[in-house]
Amino acid sequence: MNESSLQTAVSGTKSHNLYLLLRDAILSRRLEPGDKLPGELKLAEQYKVSRVTVRRAMEALQRAGLIARRPGVGTVVLEQPLDATVMTASVSNLLPNMLKMSRTSKVRLLEFAYVTPEPSIRDKLKLASGEKTQRSVRVRQVEDQPFSYLTTHVPARIAHHYSESDLAHTPLFVLLEQSGVTIDHATQTISAALATQTEAEALGVAVGSPLLALTRVVYDRNGEGVEHLDALYRPDRYRFQIDLNRTGEDDARYWEPLPGDKEPGA
Repeated sequence: MNESSLQTAVSGTKSHNLYLLLRDAILSRRLEPGDKLPGELKLAEQYKVSRVTVRRAMEALQRAGLIARRPGVGTVVLEQPLDATVMTASVSNLLPNMLKMSRTSKVRLLEFAYVTPEPSIRDKLKLASGEKTQRSVRVRQVEDQPFSYLTTHVPARIAHHYSESDLAHTPLFVLLEQSGVTIDHATQTISAALATQTEAEALGVAVGSPLLALTRVVYDRNGEGVEHLDALYRPDRYRFQIDLNRTGEDDARYWEPLPGDKEPGA
């Protein structure tokens, strides 16, 4: 049974939420292969649900091949094969990452509108007071499995060069370049966040699940902001990689990021 069928079987129920919580714990390796799960009664007490709810969630986990019930042992976590849908991104090579992602993933456009951005976004993009941005929300998928939730703001003067349909079928960094933008550099931060109801539904995780969070601001060669990106990634399907080089001499040696392509995209 595929994941879509499993979610349909328990969708909209407490058992579905418990299934997602336990699945996330298994896929993120917080529950290791071979670990024994607590019994139904203990799980019911821990998550404040009925034993029937626990039983349904456990049945869904078993059908998904995540756990097995072994006589005399109990319910144990199974070893999972390497997931072919996991994406790995090099922090120092932004443009090649975006090119690879656009070739190997699909995008689902959820929102497209022109808005007055929040002051923090306006300031980072160096916009004038009252200047609008084109705000979009997209979900990227690999093999029909969602791995990222992307919220972007592009100055309206640039975004007017492309349509909602364009954004649904073409990577944003390509549309920016087609609009005459020469991308030069970017700043980005990586942290963590917990999934809200909206984000959880889009990414197929439980509310409150841990997510990788990235904020990137892209600038053109004149130093003007051309894109603000807030990205959320499922940690079981997306990873960041930093390549380091040992440099310096004697006691002053330190790790330095290897240089990558300077052109960012989104």
